Amino acid sequence: MAALQVHLLLFASLLSSLGAGQSLVQDAALLSYIDQRFLALEKRLEKCNQDVLEYVKEFREFSKVVLSRLAGLSSGKAEVQRQVEGLLTRVEHAQRDIDYFGSTTDSNTCVEVHEDLLEQQLLEEEEEKKRLKLMFNASCDYVLAGIKSLKVVKKTGGKHGSWMKDPGKKHSKIYLLSGSVNNVVLEFANIMAFMEDNQTLKARRVPLPLPWEGTGHVIYQGFLFYHRHGSLNEIVKFNIHRRKVAGQMLLPGAGRVPAYQLSAHTKIDLAVDEQGLWALHAEPETGGNIVITKIDAAALAVEHSWDTPCSSRAAEAAFMACNTLHVLYNSPSGGSSRVLCVYDVLGAHTNPGLQLPKRQGSHSAVHYNPKEKQLFAWGDGSQIIYKLHTEQKV
Repeated sequence: MAALQVHLLLFASLLSSLGAGQSLVQDAALLSYIDQRFLALEKRLEKCNQDVLEYVKEFREFSKVVLSRLAGLSSGKAEVQRQVEGLLTRVEHAQRDIDYFGSTTDSNTCVEVHEDLLEQQLLEEEEEKKRLKLMFNASCDYVLAGIKSLKVVKKTGGKHGSWMKDPGKKHSKIYLLSGSVNNVVLEFANIMAFMEDNQTLKARRVPLPLPWEGTGHVIYQGFLFYHRHGSLNEIVKFNIHRRKVAGQMLLPGAGRVPAYQLSAHTKIDLAVDEQGLWALHAEPETGGNIVITKIDAAALAVEHSWDTPCSSRAAEAAFMACNTLHVLYNSPSGGSSRVLCVYDVLGAHTNPGLQLPKRQGSHSAVHYNPKEKQLFAWGDGSQIIYKLHTEQKV
């Protein structure tokens, strides 16, 4: 009996030892599994970090090659030169972004930088608005109140064309640009010479090395500014006296749709008023509404842009007067033109509803002359002058 008890005790002890051993084996297996998983994750993190470093290295090497090759490209043509400059800017921006990505360790830093940049941008835009307002108010103290009369000066040319004086010069020369695509400007000594019969044959012919498109060109301070034919949105600055191109620029967003639905030949309409040079065009992103862009005529660079509520649908022409857009609307078959949308870039309230007097037809171009307070219009082949009535701003 005693021997049996001893055997039972030994058997129980053996079972206990086996259970403890099995538990130890299970714990060891679990630890081994966890260790392997951590090793796999560490390897993946190491590979991810290595990939990022390789991407950074690869991009920097690629950017050096791109910069080297771009530097060697010929920049003889302005369009190629601007594309090169655009690529250079994109590469430089991307370089700064990748350098920042490689060095940053805290995502909150990125958020703070973006917030600082946004705040700085808003401050700069507000300062720019104040600067423009001071500049515009200093030279414009009136509004367009009516159109008093018209005079048909001559009828020469086809349905599309443009004629004008240079409001930035003291001379009284008249310039005629016939057609929606052409490369010859006719220069007349004065309005009387322009009105004479057969004087067109005696006019000074100024050939352009690059043809124009549309009828939205202007002459300002001795230079002809026009939309280059065959380009999407290239504006050419041409020296009338020296007969050579003085500069070129691309107008962002322009050229994809007509500036005015009833004048489909004009994609970019340039204008001059008391403030200088402007560009008028429509964009699909604005729902076809007209966009105003102020251009520095000397540097040929964009100063500021405004989206307007004025639709290009049923519009035939527009002009700027005292930093205010005036859009003319008509019927597709030609009727009585009316100014039905007015937009002051400074936000001042002006009354639309002005009607051009005593004439039925359509207009291919309407340009404001701030020196004489007149509109030089091209209507169905006729060259017309509209005299304006102005009032002091309240």
